Amino acid sequence: MTTTKKPDPQLQSIIDSHPNPFVVVDEDYTIVAANKAYNNTYDKKDGEIVGKKCHMVSHHFDSPCFMNNEDCPLATVLETNERFEVLHIHFDQHNQPEHVRIKGHPITGADGKRYLGEEVIRLAKASELDCEEQKLIGKSAAFRDCIEGLTRAAESDANTLLVGESGVGKSLAARYIHNRSNRNGRAFVTVDCTAISETVFESELFGHERGAFAGCVGRRRGLLDEADAGTLFLDEVSDMPLPLQGRLLNAIETGKYRRVGGREILESNVRIIASTQHDLPSMIKADTFRSDLYYRLAGITHIIPPLRERIEDISALSDALLLRMHDPAAYRCHIGQDARAMLERYDYPGNIRELRNILQCAVSLSTDGHIKAEHIKFDDHPDRARVASTPKTGSLKELEAEQIAELLNKFDGHRRKVAEELGISERTLYRKLNKYQLLPDRG
Repeated sequence: MTTTKKPDPQLQSIIDSHPNPFVVVDEDYTIVAANKAYNNTYDKKDGEIVGKKCHMVSHHFDSPCFMNNEDCPLATVLETNERFEVLHIHFDQHNQPEHVRIKGHPITGADGKRYLGEEVIRLAKASELDCEEQKLIGKSAAFRDCIEGLTRAAESDANTLLVGESGVGKSLAARYIHNRSNRNGRAFVTVDCTAISETVFESELFGHERGAFAGCVGRRRGLLDEADAGTLFLDEVSDMPLPLQGRLLNAIETGKYRRVGGREILESNVRIIASTQHDLPSMIKADTFRSDLYYRLAGITHIIPPLRERIEDISALSDALLLRMHDPAAYRCHIGQDARAMLERYDYPGNIRELRNILQCAVSLSTDGHIKAEHIKFDDHPDRARVASTPKTGSLKELEAEQIAELLNKFDGHRRKVAEELGISERTLYRKLNKYQLLPDRG
């Protein structure tokens, strides 16, 4: 008969005050105390979690997180005696994965022993990453950072600009923000700025009255009206006609507008999410995009990483894409290891959209439902030659580095304020500072 060691009363009293799941872990990864929220999250009764290894409970790992390609806060917190934040994938009481933010706190027990206190802040369950088109899938560091940023954007009602190459999933990211925001359940209206001609753009966005122009036989509600109380998604906003940008800016600033040919002043309360694959600051310098509209749209700016920065996610993405394109009357296709290795060596200038096309081609070439390396065709995709000569990521990285540098100057180097302004954690900001060589030189 085994007995469960009772938690230190002092440690238990500390963590019971936390509304989020919270555990205390010793230097051997053993849980010495857990609050009720943690027990409820992982479907354990009081006392069952204490004495178990933290990585076995939350990750279902037999070994610590750092041995499974995840940052472990334990060593850092015990070594520095400072807070440390990381992004993890945990498994809930239904054995379903969810993205969480871990806040590691240094704690000292009554016996003077040092512990790690882990506060678990839920970001998104895997099921919540599922949208109408496809699912946001990934476990790479770049993807986890992306989900954290999108989640923080959803917690705000500020206008948001999503920047990323074509095919990275900006529309899915916009839908995710809407679904997690306080506007969920309200309208989510998409304006494809690349597909509407300049002559009818104004009418589509603001609506029109009868007789407003030749051939107009009745009143029509605009997309801004349809999105009232919800979210208006301006997809590829860089393609919006310049003459219309000023009127949109006025509608955003005042919340008021008129239909084309109308006199009645209408009001609309919408949150704007915009996306672009272009460098808007460069367009501003070229006088092809209004700077005042840019600053209105970019209340929060979030960069969606390209697929080549998420190599670890390609295998899972491929399986999910194959499942969606499965024909019930045909073989269920599976990818062989040789084919997976080829997929992970490609740079994907067309990102996830191109991966889907490659897989569709592979399915058509496979006769037995087994996708082999010989079925993976890259030469049929002319964009591959383009990636080396005109990389889009350079401008995006320069944009992010420039934005961070400006914020550092604005807040006198105060990282927490910069992180809050960007909607990311301080740990994520630190990685970006290191990436863009913006850390101070300590000689």
